[in-house]
Amino acid sequence: MNNAQQTIRVGLFFLLGLALTWVTYEALSGGGFFSKNKGYSIVAGFESLKELKEGDEVRMAGVKIGVVEKTRLAGRRAEAILRIGKDFSIPRDATASIIMAGIIGTNYVGIDLGSADAPPLAPGAEIRTKVTPDINAIMTELGNLGQRLEGALGAFGNSMNGDGKNPGLFQKLDRLVTENSTKVDTTLSNLQDITTKLNRGEGTLGKLINDPALHDELVATVGEIRSAATEAKSFVADAQGILAQVKSGKGPLGTLVYDETTASDLRATVTNLRQVSDKLAKGEGTLGKLINDDGLFNTAQSTLRKADRALDGLGDSGPLTAVGIVANSLF
Repeated sequence: MNNAQQTIRVGLFFLLGLALTWVTYEALSGGGFFSKNKGYSIVAGFESLKELKEGDEVRMAGVKIGVVEKTRLAGRRAEAILRIGKDFSIPRDATASIIMAGIIGTNYVGIDLGSADAPPLAPGAEIRTKVTPDINAIMTELGNLGQRLEGALGAFGNSMNGDGKNPGLFQKLDRLVTENSTKVDTTLSNLQDITTKLNRGEGTLGKLINDPALHDELVATVGEIRSAATEAKSFVADAQGILAQVKSGKGPLGTLVYDETTASDLRATVTNLRQVSDKLAKGEGTLGKLINDDGLFNTAQSTLRKADRALDGLGDSGPLTAVGIVANSLF
């Protein structure tokens, strides 16, 4: 009896081990054994499968709809054969990509929802794919970035502290301050003297800062400048008004500029004045002869001299005699 019970127990443990092995296989293969002949398969081609392996999940909107049935190398690309459950349809414009579940997790194939009115993919068809960032490539880029950053920081440190052959910025500043310490002290002393004088009200700037009268005069001057600016604005406004009147033909100047009759009269007057000046220059007419004839000038000058002599003789003669003298002198 004991042997029979022991045999039964061994048999039960053996069956339990087979069951556990079966469950483990199903968990690792995504249920591929039972679902191998269920659903339909589609092809997804990638440049690299990124550690994708058989049994990895296929998800749509985060929901598992199948598993990776097989991976293979087809020419210049890698292909994953996806086994999709018979209850799920994939739109023809959907896109598949390899997604990493976590930093230390496994990869899976993620498929977007596509368009609602797109026809479904037929069994054996190829789904569109897109490349997603690879964690290994990202880590490599981060490593390269770290190296470049380390090099940049090293160059910055050398520029600040020097590299043993050439002095750095700190050394140059230290040497500059050491060599010019006397000049710096002199400059600071001068600045101190200037500020002291300003506080005492010495000099033009000191008086301007400390003398209230200069402040008031400055404020008054600013007020006068503002008043002058206001007057200038008024003058400009008046000038603009005058220009507006001239442009509209109003006023004497506007009439003179835009009235054709007035302009014609002005041109005629100018023409007449030119003609009169031309005649005077040519000696025509009485005034022209008087201006240009030297004989008339000489005659008038002689007559004036005679009248002057006659007037000199008036003092010694009577009225009648004076009239006779003047007559004889003139004629």
